[in-house]
Formats: sequence, structure tokens, C-alpha cells
Amino acid sequence: MNGIRIDKWLWAARFFKTRSLATDAVSGGKIKLNGAPTKPARDVKIGDKLDVFNGETRWSVVVLALAEKRGPAAEARLLYEETAESVAAREAEQARRKFEHEPATEIHGRPTKRDRRQMDRLR
Repeated sequence: MNGIRIDKWLWAARFFKTRSLATDAVSGGKIKLNGAPTKPARDVKIGDKLDVFNGETRWSVVVLALAEKRGPAAEARLLYEETAESVAAREAEQARRKFEHEPATEIHGRPTKRDRRQMDRLR
């Protein structure tokens, strides 16, 4: 196997739950192949560097193996190696989120009538 589509590899490596989510992420610029934005049909080869931005989590990985089928998580972890800088940054971000509360995470759309009355009482 010479190469595999990037969206298929991301799905097989379990970065995304479905292949369509992986395709949308690649199309949306959330995935960088060797530092440059790419398209879903682009082939990934062994040794390529991927920067994956999935919501609040960021990974910087090097492709070690290719897989077309999605397997168990233990096998998926063997497809890539995360860089040391990426591990340190991800753990620091995780610790920050544990101790710092982000107030905007609880806001979902417009306030309800009950929410508005509570805000008026606080003022």
C-alpha cells in the first residue's frame, strides 16, 4: 500500500467517530498535512506529519502505519506516534481546563425567560 486517503486514515486511527466527520474536518482546515492545509482525497504516507485540531484538543502526530479498516483502539494507537511537544501541550491544556472554569461552556443559545429573570434579579 503506497498511500491512503487522509479522511479514511483519520477515521481508522480513531481521531473521528465517523468518516464524514473526518472529511468535514479536513475540508474545514482543521487538519494540516506536513504544515499545509489539505483536501480529503489527499494521500497520507508513512512518515508524514499531521496536525489535528478536534474541538479543544490538538494533536501533532507522525504517521507510522496505514490502515483502511477501523480496528480496535489498541491497534489504532499503533498507526501514529504523537510528538513530545504535542503530549506536553495537551496535558497542560487538560490541567488548565481542570482548574479553570470557562463560563461560556454552559451557555447554549438564547437565554430562556427563566434565565432572563435570573439575570434581571442579579442586576
